[in-house]
Amino acid sequence: MSGDQSFGVITDSDAVIETALSEAHAPALMMAMIQITGDTSLMDGDIRPKASLFGDGEGDLSREERARVRQMALDALAAYRDGGCKLPAAPDAATLQKMVDFMIGEAVPADYVPLLQEELGISGFDSRDVKIDQPAGSHNKDNYKVVIVGAGMSGLLMAIRLKNAGIPFVIIEKNPQTGGTWYENTYPGCRVDNPNHLYSYSFEPNHDWPLHFSTHDVLFDYFNRCADKYGIREHIRFNTELVEARYLEDDAQWQISVRDIDGVEDVLEADAFISAVGQLNRPKMPDLPGIDSFEGPSFHSARWDHDVDLAGKRVAVIGSGASAAQFVPEIAPDCGSLTVFQRTPPWISETPHYHDAVSDNIKWLLHNVPYYDKWYRFWLFWMTSEGLLPMVKVDPEWSSNDDSVSATHEMIQNMTKDYIASQVGDDPELLRLATPHYPMGGKRNLRDNGAWLGALKRDNVSVTDNTITEITPKGLRTEDGVEHEFDVIVYGTGFTASKFLAPMRIIGKDGVDLRNHWGDNPRAYLGMTVPGFPNFFCLYGPNTNIVVNGSIIFFSECEVRYVARCIKLLVEKGLSAMDCREDVHDSFNEEIDAANEQMAWGLPGFSSWYKNAEGRVTQNWPHSLLEYWARTREPSEADFILN
Repeated sequence: MSGDQSFGVITDSDAVIETALSEAHAPALMMAMIQITGDTSLMDGDIRPKASLFGDGEGDLSREERARVRQMALDALAAYRDGGCKLPAAPDAATLQKMVDFMIGEAVPADYVPLLQEELGISGFDSRDVKIDQPAGSHNKDNYKVVIVGAGMSGLLMAIRLKNAGIPFVIIEKNPQTGGTWYENTYPGCRVDNPNHLYSYSFEPNHDWPLHFSTHDVLFDYFNRCADKYGIREHIRFNTELVEARYLEDDAQWQISVRDIDGVEDVLEADAFISAVGQLNRPKMPDLPGIDSFEGPSFHSARWDHDVDLAGKRVAVIGSGASAAQFVPEIAPDCGSLTVFQRTPPWISETPHYHDAVSDNIKWLLHNVPYYDKWYRFWLFWMTSEGLLPMVKVDPEWSSNDDSVSATHEMIQNMTKDYIASQVGDDPELLRLATPHYPMGGKRNLRDNGAWLGALKRDNVSVTDNTITEITPKGLRTEDGVEHEFDVIVYGTGFTASKFLAPMRIIGKDGVDLRNHWGDNPRAYLGMTVPGFPNFFCLYGPNTNIVVNGSIIFFSECEVRYVARCIKLLVEKGLSAMDCREDVHDSFNEEIDAANEQMAWGLPGFSSWYKNAEGRVTQNWPHSLLEYWARTREPSEADFILN
């Protein structure tokens, strides 16, 4: 696991090392050099990365400074190679703090050091793994039963941790394969929008990602390899859906009814029941009259029909969110014509390397330079998440007419508007349609290297914000009364995010149906536990989504550790049930609601999938990733009614 570092033994020549170093990320390389040599004097020199979220991504070091860093690294790696590839003792917490501050270019709160020690794996073991001992007395952990629903990223992670802990489990998976969203979403251009070197399990890094932002097939392969490597596949019941899970109070067990693809039903029993179905797993179709009347092919992007040939066809795309921004540039060159029906334009995060390949030099560095991959991962962690969070927080003293929430936020919005204008060119109508009029961060920013806005400029592509009033047999009608004829309709209309756990029925104490209890307003303590539903845990549950980038895998690792430690508490103490206290649950959600109202995505005046019909943010975590990591390290017995 992550603590057992197995760096490659460097045998390459100085020339090979020098070539690879030409593409090294200088701040991460400097930190790796300190760990390779044990010499911290580098931090006292004149080469110092600067705090800059809008610079070149390398601490705004000059070309000459980077060249000096790479020369020093060449000398250090040659000495490491020639000395038998031996590493000095790991830095202590005080040294790590200094290193973090130095690399980021500003004082980073000391609370991040324990998190960084986990990420770097310098403790010698994987501290996110959970060891569960045999309980005293007549109980046996080998008889404890867990059922997990979903074999996507979170479900596999939960299974890996339980297997390591020696807890029996079974996974119920509705699809014929693992991978979750990366199995289901196969639309053209589908890819992750977080850097891949951050979007991977901390204990299972992949130094051979072909792209910086890999496509769905590569991610599908990654999670399937993990399922095989850790022996999870044999525990999965594929092509099986959960019909109902009911808590039996007298037995303190969950009775779980499932149905396979042939309609054969079965009943499982579980001491703990875990949902790992995620938030974005059920496509949302628009509520439009006549939606079933269209005579041509139509489908949701999450259920892409690859049998439909779009060549030369008149194609309507309804929606301009994350999926549309990926598939429209891919299909536009083949279509006879393509019309995007847009409700609101997306904000764009300029990402020049969005489609770029990872070079062999970078792969060599990740494979061979001790700790380089870990420090690069932390740099991405900071620059794509924690460092951005303050910029979307509402400044109560700020006043503006441009939807901005603070002075810094206004600066970012203006920079983004300038980028949009530079991409659109001399087309005032397209510029109007491409420029958002809600706070940046209010919805998920889209990554763009010019492909999305470039596609909208094509001669065969048009964009309109004319509202659709109905779907017709030949196409669709807009509010101006005009019927537009199309050969194919593609719905890029997102998912039923607030309808957590649909269509499953989960019945807790006193016969309470969780979905009826939640309605359109799901809540859970830490996003995972709900009063009245003992021993039920929800991964990627209410208010555990992240907005300003950052990797959801980090969140899942926090959640899985918390759930595993809840099970550890139950097993080792011989407890039958833990039920979240209602006052703890309610107090937590009041705090989360208040914090979300102070973020760009929580402001009134615009809708998004983050909010329910009443405007409450049901999806997002408003605090730092560090805060969630700290809150979920260990369950507090005081938060639960234990039996």
